[in-house]
Amino acid sequence: MSGEDAPTQQQNADEQKQQVEKKPAESPKTENKPDPPPASASTEAAATAAPTEKAPEEDSFSYRALVLTGYGGYDKVKLQVKKGKPALKNGEVMVRVKVCGLNFADLMARQGLYDRLPSPPATPGMECSGIIEAVAEDVTNRKVGDKVLVLNPSGLWKEVAAVAATHTFLMPERMSFEEAAAIPVNYITAYLMLFDFGNLRPNQSVLIHMAAGGVGTAATQLCKTVNDVTVFGTASASKHDTIREGGVTHPIDYRTRDYVEEVRKISPKGLDIVLDPLGGSDTHKGYNLLKPMGKLISYGAANMLSGQKKNLFAVAKTWYQQFSVHTLSLIQGNRSVCGFHLGYLDAETELIDQAMEAVLELYRQGKIKPRIDSTYHLEQVGEAMRKMQERNNIGKIILTTEPMKEEAKKDEAKKEEKDKKKEDKKKEEKKKDETKKEEKKEEKKKDEIKKEEKKEEKKEEKKDEKKADEKKEETKKEEN
Repeated sequence: MSGEDAPTQQQNADEQKQQVEKKPAESPKTENKPDPPPASASTEAAATAAPTEKAPEEDSFSYRALVLTGYGGYDKVKLQVKKGKPALKNGEVMVRVKVCGLNFADLMARQGLYDRLPSPPATPGMECSGIIEAVAEDVTNRKVGDKVLVLNPSGLWKEVAAVAATHTFLMPERMSFEEAAAIPVNYITAYLMLFDFGNLRPNQSVLIHMAAGGVGTAATQLCKTVNDVTVFGTASASKHDTIREGGVTHPIDYRTRDYVEEVRKISPKGLDIVLDPLGGSDTHKGYNLLKPMGKLISYGAANMLSGQKKNLFAVAKTWYQQFSVHTLSLIQGNRSVCGFHLGYLDAETELIDQAMEAVLELYRQGKIKPRIDSTYHLEQVGEAMRKMQERNNIGKIILTTEPMKEEAKKDEAKKEEKDKKKEDKKKEEKKKDETKKEEKKEEKKKDEIKKEEKKEEKKEEKKDEKKADEKKEETKKEEN
């Protein structure tokens, strides 16, 4: 290219640019020309490429989720990273989860004792709170930015969840995400049992087992919204002061006392309502504690839960002791038996909506307030489950989706290592004990063998002596 051609080409380029700017709607026909495309063509090409560039962004979306990888101990629930944004179906919203609730059903699901959770691998979690990030086109009653609490059959222990809009409820003002995550399962369960099944009224008496747990504290608070209700609550002695402050009239230490006798001392005629989450023999006891027109409401089988993994003996024992009653006995005793399972009410949206609205209104009035026992990170789910299973909580245990800080992770790793060493030490001690027992058994066997040998030797000696005596007798006879 000569120096003289350069200004001419620059002038032609400027003229082309001006023509394009005057007619932006026209499609440039420069595909087969050696000259570079005009500026508008580049812009149009970028606009055309935009949708194809969006797909990688969707694919790069990731979130953390807790996954039940198989039935067994606490280590079966693992934190995994999922890729790809969840697709919204009609009627669904996407929630950025802030806090999740931990429930007894989650513990049973881990052991394969809860059939409402899909088979592993599956994400547990029936309740959470968070902020709506997206809504399906047909959803009109929810919008992006709404703070909601969620009640779902499962799948909420993760950072992002796609759920039916009908399973979400707007959070009242001043309610924290922690409180919101503690409400759905416990308070809806307690409310429907006490007021729908139980028809709780003033001057009645209620027995609440596991009174320091999530449902227990919720039920106690709801009892306080009715005048002069006497609440009997079972809990370990260390929790009595706390549950008494929360509204339990008569705390009973179930570990050292017979709660049936304790109730009879105070209320000889019996009780109006018994809430039974235990199952087995305790259901029999609860039924026998009812006064005429009393109601037993069974809503769980916690007695099946013994140890990290499924305890077949505990399961079999609970089933063997399962309560059954003849209708004639109900008629003659003027009593009723009810069964409640929130997991099977997920299709009853109107019923759940009414109960939730009533509960949230009681919260707005300041008559109920969830008690948070402790908060764990998703990384600490095993520790959280252990605390609940060992009945060491007072109130609700919740999980936060906020990632742990590196220092906390290091501390957690050290703690896990320490716990592992303790477990290994226990196993070693157990092995040593078993080895000692085996050695003692072997020694015992050897001693028994030696005893047998000595017995045989004595027998032989006696035989020899007898033979010797017989010979002597024969010799004497011959001499005579």
